[in-house]
Amino acid sequence: MAGGPLSGVRVIEFAGIGPAPFVAMQLSDMGAEVLRIDRIGSKAPTPLHFEQRGRRHIQLDLKRPEAIATLLDLIARADVVIEGFRPGVMERLGLGPEAAMARNPALVYGRITGWGQDGPYAPMAGHDLNYAALSGAIAAIGPAERPLPPLNLLADFGGGAMMLSIGVLAALTHARTTGVGQVVDAAMSDGVSYLMTLIYQLRANGMWRDGRAANLIDGGAPYYACYRCADGEWISIAALEPHFFAQLASLIAMPPELAANRDAPDNWPKLAAFFEESFARESRAHWCRLFEGTDICFAPVLGMGEAAAHPHNVARGAFREVSGAPCPNPAPRFSATPMRVTHEAGEAPDADWDWLAPLRRM
Repeated sequence: MAGGPLSGVRVIEFAGIGPAPFVAMQLSDMGAEVLRIDRIGSKAPTPLHFEQRGRRHIQLDLKRPEAIATLLDLIARADVVIEGFRPGVMERLGLGPEAAMARNPALVYGRITGWGQDGPYAPMAGHDLNYAALSGAIAAIGPAERPLPPLNLLADFGGGAMMLSIGVLAALTHARTTGVGQVVDAAMSDGVSYLMTLIYQLRANGMWRDGRAANLIDGGAPYYACYRCADGEWISIAALEPHFFAQLASLIAMPPELAANRDAPDNWPKLAAFFEESFARESRAHWCRLFEGTDICFAPVLGMGEAAAHPHNVARGAFREVSGAPCPNPAPRFSATPMRVTHEAGEAPDADWDWLAPLRRM
């Protein structure tokens, strides 16, 4: 089997929390050789630490000059460095971009923070909810009464990890073409703002109203929402296009006069009430049997305990079992250089990496 698309790429990850470990996992799943630098005394991961799979781990005391010297020797052999500390931490350790790129001018130095490397908020602590709030996204999410935290998918992983991954891969392509490395400054607050481009576009063109539950895709339109079924389970409906909505209206015997005014916000409360009453009459399984194979834009709302067993996810191999627990498989899929998990967290890798020779001198 061919190696992943990043086969041969050498990555040094400085252990942290949040999106940086996810980026290192992605690069490893794509075939990169990832060395994770853990703090002295860190607990060894188990296979259930999904984000730490596919790495080699070493614990170093970054207050010791010999550890810094060894790391700079490793950086001279690496392609990518990833760190997720607050601004200035790596510089104080003697491992900032200037020191690292003096040893390796082609190095891609990926940095991820909540607020970025500069700006008034840069020194402040924060979490996903705060970074997304600054972008305008949180104000648009949730019921009309109050904004809601969207898990940490929005800033940590969407605006953070995915943006850093894209940036690192773009910079790596540039470095391999020109021999010139660079710093990738990924701020989660920047990334969420970028993800909001379409929503800002709609607003600029008079197609989006400020507030929550007031628009087509924010819970305002009753045909883009989730509904409780008779068994207490939920289904999602996203029949935005008229021809998809027409199929839905036919299947649930919606009165023609109600369906005819679907785009009038004044009609939305009546339409929502009809949906609520209709879906509450039958179980989720009933609605799945009725809707599957149609184009009404529907899916059951699955709990995490259910998702891995759903027939579509099983057919796609979207999950695998790790120590008895469902774990998402790598994505996306490559036809010539498939991604794969080389080893689970806490398991020994099956190959030696010659570029780690400086570690043997410690």
